[in-house]
Amino acid sequence: MVMSTDNTEGSLTEKQIQIIVGCLLGDGAMRIKTNALLEINHSLKQKELVDWIYASLQGFVKTRPKVRKGNGNRIAYRFTTRSLPVFTSLYKQFFSSNGKKLIPSSLVLYPLVLAVWFMDDGSKSRTSVYLNTQQFAKEEQKLLQEMFRKQWGIETTLNKDKHYFRIRIRVNSVRRFVDLIKPYLLPEFQYKIPS
Repeated sequence: MVMSTDNTEGSLTEKQIQIIVGCLLGDGAMRIKTNALLEINHSLKQKELVDWIYASLQGFVKTRPKVRKGNGNRIAYRFTTRSLPVFTSLYKQFFSSNGKKLIPSSLVLYPLVLAVWFMDDGSKSRTSVYLNTQQFAKEEQKLLQEMFRKQWGIETTLNKDKHYFRIRIRVNSVRRFVDLIKPYLLPEFQYKIPS
């Protein structure tokens, strides 16, 4: 992935790119017309994460995050960036021509990427950690498993959650995973770490 350390309107810093990639591995969405935009949309319970992402990308956003009534009783908290070429290049890496989210083969799972992904769409179950990858095809989940193994020596399995698979960090790799992400976790998300 091309990374820039220049922070002009037309470019993203390496940190900003890693935050966006973490969001895209989770619930982050993108839409495109001429240029792409990023949408961050969570329940109000994840307000701290949305505010932190907004603060990190503020130069690319026109309006602050807003509370919105969602389906049923869900209260959403969301914002979108402006449509810009810098997001279009990320869109082309993470989305197919028909708009389906995919995993780029060149993906690097930096610790910040993993931390954002975990805060966004991770969970724990006693001594295990799960990443909700159900939106990705099984082959792409296997690619992510290989990336975990090759890049960090982290062993994973695919765990069936109702009808779909998700990634489970093996118990013997949980400590390694937590050590990588802990410096980047917001205090409000420490509860997700297994004891």
